[in-house]
Amino acid sequence: MEQTLDFADLLRLMDERSSAFRAAVAAAPSLDVQVLTCPEWTLFDLVQHLGEGRRRWAAIVAAGPADAPPAVTAPAAPRERAALLDWFTASTTELLDALRAAGPDRGCWTWWGPSQSPQTTGAVARHQLQQVAVHTYDAQVTVGAPEPLPAEVALDGVDEFVTTCVATTAAWPHQPAVIDYHASEGRSWRLWFSADGARAEPVPMPVADVGPEVAYASARGTAHELVMFCYGRIAMDSLQLSGDRRVFDQLIAWEPEV
Repeated sequence: MEQTLDFADLLRLMDERSSAFRAAVAAAPSLDVQVLTCPEWTLFDLVQHLGEGRRRWAAIVAAGPADAPPAVTAPAAPRERAALLDWFTASTTELLDALRAAGPDRGCWTWWGPSQSPQTTGAVARHQLQQVAVHTYDAQVTVGAPEPLPAEVALDGVDEFVTTCVATTAAWPHQPAVIDYHASEGRSWRLWFSADGARAEPVPMPVADVGPEVAYASARGTAHELVMFCYGRIAMDSLQLSGDRRVFDQLIAWEPEV
């Protein structure tokens, strides 16, 4: 795992993205508008989802090492906009305070099992930064003012996604495959898929040949575009693709049991 952000930067950027999220919600004509990138949700639903997540992860971090997440009872999200934004701010503060108190190396429950990301508060902070960053983009798209993720967030986001959300010990059910992601900012990652599971590593350019027995595909775009593709916010054709596109279809459809 190549982590480009230290713990203090993760918390700082989480706070900054939370402020950008609040600004987008404040600018919306109504809390009932549909979130274009999550059409099953209204903007109120998005705020509620993100705020409840902040409080749930605050409790998880505070609980320390555990085999299951703790039960959480939180105040309901209010419907009035100013009160809702205050509720969200309190949710964010609760998570940031819990992370600061725990520090980056303390163990805690996580939903990811055997993966390349550790089950620590530092890894939780890293993933939660991406959650608020992507949902800030959702809110900005909804109010017609989308902004790309800050470069440091996006570059760390690609690495965080492939090591936390893709890496697994569950068997890949298809022909062995390799996918390369190339960010136009100058970083690349390689993902290997086989009967042993999936693993991801940053790789230098140019990357080595994978051989004819392995299905190969690559995607190129800005780090922001790669993150948004990983989280299903933009279509595959938004990236520059080469190789066997079926590997991307297989990856998108893959739901490994771990």
